[in-house]
Amino acid sequence: MFVPERLRLARQRRGLTLTKLSEISGISTRTLSSYENDEYHPPQESLDALAGHLSVLPEFFQRESIDVLPPETVSFRKLSKTTAAKRDAALAAATITLEFADWIHSKFVLPNPTVPTLDKLDPETAADVIRTRWGLGVKPISNMVHLLEAHGVRVFNIAAECREIDAFSFYRDEVPYIFLSTDKTGERQRFDAAHELGHLVLHSDGGQDRPQGRAKEAEANRFAAALLMPADGVLSQSMRNATLDRILAARSYWRVSAMAMTHRLRELELLTEWMYRSTCVTLSEMGYRKAEPGGIVPETSQVLRKVLFNTEVKSATRQASDYLQVPPSEIRSHIAGLVPTAA
Repeated sequence: MFVPERLRLARQRRGLTLTKLSEISGISTRTLSSYENDEYHPPQESLDALAGHLSVLPEFFQRESIDVLPPETVSFRKLSKTTAAKRDAALAAATITLEFADWIHSKFVLPNPTVPTLDKLDPETAADVIRTRWGLGVKPISNMVHLLEAHGVRVFNIAAECREIDAFSFYRDEVPYIFLSTDKTGERQRFDAAHELGHLVLHSDGGQDRPQGRAKEAEANRFAAALLMPADGVLSQSMRNATLDRILAARSYWRVSAMAMTHRLRELELLTEWMYRSTCVTLSEMGYRKAEPGGIVPETSQVLRKVLFNTEVKSATRQASDYLQVPPSEIRSHIAGLVPTAA
């Protein structure tokens, strides 16, 4: 039986308005609206055509009813700079990812979530608590994605069409999810991952609406900096009035961007305001604002690799696509950059 919510989900996944889908499909906007509002069901010929235009299988429209994630439950990095269409496309893609996550959960035993809620603490203290509880000490975190997955966070890629969103996170049924843009440098991906963990730790009680705004983003940034570059660890390196060469060596040690390292030194009052600004200008001239020369290799997912290359689950990508009634390319779009996509 036709499920109207599925048509809306597939349309939003492609970032299409009803008007645009009408232009592509040749079906009137009014007719499409009546389909989505369950006023009457489309004939099979129309379903087949719509499936082709929306890159799903016709059976996708017959799966159980599902609602797109509501915006108020998600913490977005760049919501103010994002159009509603892009936001809705990202939420629709994430909704399909959740179905993929459900398939994974049905096949594999995954780590239970152990992300605490520390909304009464300031970001610096909260980051210290996480480091203590997770046994990290004051040393660099070797792999942020592996760390998150070990503590029950499900990590996925933001679909290429939705990269303007940058990164986002949310809880679903008390399970935390983080979506990353995997076309960034390895250092910036790590900071995004730590930033989203900050939202989960500081701005959520496991299911309520997620606060938005610059103040919350600043708190998540401060948390990420403190988690990746703990104060005690940085202070032990005698970085007061550090030269550019020392800053670059430190960013390699902590596996962060040169700009993030410089900003952290200013936060800890190890650089004067003049030195901070001067260093940022020099780094920008050297290409460090938009890239990370000599940087690290982007991190990958341990969980997804085990899922997709498990010898007991043959052709995992094909199985998942059959389950979701989408082409394998749709599955790959949610894991691109996190695992080899030849699975």
